[in-house]
Amino acid sequence: MSRAPSPIDDDACYRALCSHDARFDGRFFTAVTSTGIYCRPVCRVRTPRRENCRFFEHAAQAERAGFRPCLRCRPELAPLERHWSTEDASAILVQQATQWLDDPRHWQDGDGVRAMGERLSERLGVSDRHLRRVFEEHLGVSPLQYLQTRKLLTAKQLLADTDLPVTQVALASGFASVRRFNAAFLDHYRLNPTQLRQDNPKGQQAAAGQGTTTVRLGYRPPYDVAATLAFFRQRLIDGVAFVAHDRQLGHTLRLQAGPRVHTGWLLAEFEPARNQVLLRVSDSLREVLPQVIHRLRATLDLDADPVAINTALHGSFPHGDGLRVPGALDGFELAVRAVLGQQVTVAAARTFAQRLVGRFGEAVDTPFDGLTRLFPTPQVLAQAEGDALGELGIVRQRQAAIVALARAVADGGLALHGSADVPATLAALQALPGIGDWTAQYIAMRALRWPDAFPAGDVALHKSLGVQGMRQPARAAEAASQAWRPWRSYAVVRAWAAGTLSTPTGSTP
Repeated sequence: MSRAPSPIDDDACYRALCSHDARFDGRFFTAVTSTGIYCRPVCRVRTPRRENCRFFEHAAQAERAGFRPCLRCRPELAPLERHWSTEDASAILVQQATQWLDDPRHWQDGDGVRAMGERLSERLGVSDRHLRRVFEEHLGVSPLQYLQTRKLLTAKQLLADTDLPVTQVALASGFASVRRFNAAFLDHYRLNPTQLRQDNPKGQQAAAGQGTTTVRLGYRPPYDVAATLAFFRQRLIDGVAFVAHDRQLGHTLRLQAGPRVHTGWLLAEFEPARNQVLLRVSDSLREVLPQVIHRLRATLDLDADPVAINTALHGSFPHGDGLRVPGALDGFELAVRAVLGQQVTVAAARTFAQRLVGRFGEAVDTPFDGLTRLFPTPQVLAQAEGDALGELGIVRQRQAAIVALARAVADGGLALHGSADVPATLAALQALPGIGDWTAQYIAMRALRWPDAFPAGDVALHKSLGVQGMRQPARAAEAASQAWRPWRSYAVVRAWAAGTLSTPTGSTP
């Protein structure tokens, strides 16, 4: 087994391993030389001896060194590790590349993995050689090795938790053929997919219920579940989403994979005692399950690292250590709702969104009374006439903004998801009529999953920060925010939570 570089503190990792502390889940993996297995720090197997342990920041590093994933703690359930920087250019490049590679919409390798690497290099504006060099420097693996591990761990989860046929698992995990999938699985894990499924009976599938598929997703504590669900409850559109029992979030969903459009529903249920979310998905979304998982992880901010965030923010916001930045299952929906929320209260924005769904949304069948409609597509709203939007009470300026936004997304010129280029997307958004800095920053925070977004002009933020009486409150807020980089999105959520949002803010979150 070859040794990969590791900048982490091995002794600190061993202490965390002995404590089984869930705060460190996904921040490193422990490989045991006597077994050839690598585990999460929360694994409950007998703690290995210190001299038999090697530590890696990423699962891909452990697999490159020849270790196989543990079948008990299941590394594929761990939250993803995110290293954020606003200064180190090569670290920023790796951040952007790993976000792109983590998104299952980019996994299809019908044109070959080399072509996929070329697409990534072109998207980042660097040579393929340079990208490989910085990956080796920061992660100890190549971009394609990182991608291979992500795809195989996703396949491993689908094999363990669902009854999807192996062929569908292979295709859903981004492999162009079952032959390629079997070969990669056997090479990495030294057993074929069918053997792994036999060794791991589908314990979760029995509880899923007919017509649904169930998987588990991990997160790092602390997590303020009540605050996250309250945020969604205050903004939900009846028929599109619901919050129930102080632990469940239900939502309708439309996903496009190639030429096919998949519609259905999901139900996410928090299990705080296990630091997990139990995800139920309609069988109509089974073929795109990795994309559903990816979107829900972003929506609930399950990959956040509270230790790093709280180190930067606890001194200024001591009561917000468990708060997360709520995302969105559909970036276009979030962007439209951000436009509708300009200059009005949260309740008013929700009313406008409800009318929009009632007029332009599509009906969908689900087993839940609270889930009956899909949010309108960009193609539908791109063709919306001004009179039709005006009849909903939407003023002319926001009518133009919604139609322009819809056309930009429908034409493919604007992408609103976590692997989009943030600076380019911010510029494209602000070039549209009726979209200013606040709206663009809010979209970046929730749809693009940018941790350093900061809507400096937000009036509620000014009030919470105590700068509303200053001559230039936006500039004062921006100056104060420099101490919170690169976690300013989390600072905004904490500031909002500390204040009140029941009155008009000038730009409503």
